Amino acid sequence: MGAIPGNVETDQQPPMTVPLRHFVVALGFLLGGVLVGLGLAVDAVPGLGTLAHVHLLLAGWICVTIMGAMTQFVPVWSGITLHSRRLANLQLVLVGVGLVGFVAGLVLGSPTWLLPFGGLMLVGFWTFVYNIARTLAAVESYDVTERHFLLALGFFAVLTVLGFLLAVGFTRPLFADTGVDRTGVVGAHATVAVFGAVLTTVYGALYQLATMFTQTELHGVDEYLQPVEAVGHPVGVVLLALGRLVDTVVVARVGAALVLAAALAFGTILARKLVEMQVDWTPMHTRYAVAVPALLGWALVTAPAWLQAPTAPAHRFGAPGAVHLLVLGAVGFVVLGTLYHIVPFIIWVHRYSDLLGLEDVPMIDDLYDDRLATADATLLVTGLLALVAAAWLGLPAAVQAIGGVLVSLGVVVFGANMLLVIHDHSPHSVGRILLGALDPRREPTPAEEASPGESSR
Repeated sequence: MGAIPGNVETDQQPPMTVPLRHFVVALGFLLGGVLVGLGLAVDAVPGLGTLAHVHLLLAGWICVTIMGAMTQFVPVWSGITLHSRRLANLQLVLVGVGLVGFVAGLVLGSPTWLLPFGGLMLVGFWTFVYNIARTLAAVESYDVTERHFLLALGFFAVLTVLGFLLAVGFTRPLFADTGVDRTGVVGAHATVAVFGAVLTTVYGALYQLATMFTQTELHGVDEYLQPVEAVGHPVGVVLLALGRLVDTVVVARVGAALVLAAALAFGTILARKLVEMQVDWTPMHTRYAVAVPALLGWALVTAPAWLQAPTAPAHRFGAPGAVHLLVLGAVGFVVLGTLYHIVPFIIWVHRYSDLLGLEDVPMIDDLYDDRLATADATLLVTGLLALVAAAWLGLPAAVQAIGGVLVSLGVVVFGANMLLVIHDHSPHSVGRILLGALDPRREPTPAEEASPGESSR
């Protein structure tokens, strides 16, 4: 794979510390989520530990990663200037502080904490939505990725409002006279979060990434499958969420069918891109190759449960036992694979791109350790298989525990690999990336790191 794809505008990207700060913080939330998950396995987490675990992984790891990725690649892919770097930094502080306090409230059984810290998360995510929406407003004609990102921003806005209302509901009888109950709001919130904000972003990004980094194009049956996903998925998410909100099975069933059809269509498109790939295999492709059977398998296994009882709380994320296929297998491996390119890409552009032709420089895929990449893939895939087998086959709890430990080790190895990339190749230390101007060892000024055309508003 070449150092930089030829069809992106790298001089439009924000300073490298902005997206990297998001990715490092998201990695911290991932490790925190893994630790809470291990604690839950041995019954060592008090309070609402399961909710804390879910929020650390989804709101913390995946959503913060999405925030950083959109902040980086919307300007790069669309050839436009980020609306505001200051808002990009502010969104992370608000979401990060809000999530830490929110999780602490859940674990410590302090519902009064949920309202202020949930409010911080709400403001932080809305800051992100506003900043990226204003950035995309400069685009004259939207492509398939940009349309997906706009839809995802809308889902982010809705899910955070629903989440804040749920936080309020811990201390006040908010839903008593509204015609909906808390279970319905929880179902709608989870649907809009996982299938709306997260999966819509994943689909949109992969339309760019899967074609760009396999050097292929959509053709043949892809042209018929793409509208199934591009139209069916967002419509399906809205109907599924609405049906769960008001407990209307018919509406939810139609939405569920559309979401499942979209997953099968997109999984087939991604599989075709990997089969037709014209470049060398990388850790990113390996993880996408895991995501394909995970997504297709989740859809096929979930179809009977969703078509029969789409509003049942036990079927919130799919068929019983299928949640790991969706969250870890499909979404998680896409995020991990994409980070294997994004983190080295950002650092390579800032550290080595100006040296091309002047001296020998590494390629993007030379920045990370191949042995660590192989190790984390082996651990994560083996752990995923153990978790899925334990859930489907009713295996002893020890198998599930082993799967959890393997996934945890894989996450640690992955995190170490990414941090080594930053440590060995970034012009800024991890402390500088995280703290910015507050880093006591800070040397470069903002003007020294600013990219051409980047807004400092």
